[in-house]
Amino acid sequence: MEIKKVGVVGCGIMGSGIAQVCAQSGYQVVVSEVNDELLNKGLSSISSFLTKGIERGKLSQQDKDSTLARIKGTTNIQDFGDCDMGIEAIIEDMDSKKKIFAELDKICPNHAILATNTSSLSVIDIAGATTRLDKVVGMHFFNPVPIMRLLELVKTIATSDETLETANNFSKSLGKSVIIAKDTPGFIVNRVLVPALNEAVALYWEGIADRDDIDKAIKLGLNWPMGPLMLLDYIGADTALSIAEVLEEGIGPKFHPPTGLKQMVRANLLGRKTGKGFYDWTETK
Repeated sequence: MEIKKVGVVGCGIMGSGIAQVCAQSGYQVVVSEVNDELLNKGLSSISSFLTKGIERGKLSQQDKDSTLARIKGTTNIQDFGDCDMGIEAIIEDMDSKKKIFAELDKICPNHAILATNTSSLSVIDIAGATTRLDKVVGMHFFNPVPIMRLLELVKTIATSDETLETANNFSKSLGKSVIIAKDTPGFIVNRVLVPALNEAVALYWEGIADRDDIDKAIKLGLNWPMGPLMLLDYIGADTALSIAEVLEEGIGPKFHPPTGLKQMVRANLLGRKTGKGFYDWTETK
């Protein structure tokens, strides 16, 4: 099956990035949000990201213009009626995702593949809200989507070989390096990453080392591009907590999130998205 038009549900950090890379790769894109304010914010972030690409000599003005011309923003999910693929990129909440998938199942053509950008939740449970279990996959992009090359493609016990092949080819057409994982909590990356992030938070809140030394230790000692506490600010403390809780429930107590992470979520110290987390992002924001 050939994919020509892509629908992206959610125009936040992840959704806007997914919409951008799809449009840059030549696909027609419709991206939705719940209201005009959030939609315009997401579309503006795409434009700003492309402008930075021009300033760095990575893109031309013509590249930016043609990319934006392929993106249509909407607050009406009914506009997904002619999409060959629908990609959900909303909050990491099972009930919310099931609701979106039930709507997409009714709106999108019968041949359309439906994908979730979940980073930890059961894809088959999300697929259960549809009547096309064989056409549902997980497509876990990484943040920031236009820069990070990896994509985790998740195959459920019901995903057909044809769907997996089409999704794989589509992902590669976006310039992504694809890995295929079984539908288990956290898939591959987060199953390895979450314990490391939890331990970094514990070190900080127990006063064993300060923020800068923890991040410096992992950057220089393990050759990470950024430290775990800064990475948490990019991920969002709320998202990290949600993933850890899913892993703890599905696999076991070794993924139990530290108390400090829970307190940061309660205090709305989520990182870049709120302006403050382990670092102060107010000026950057």
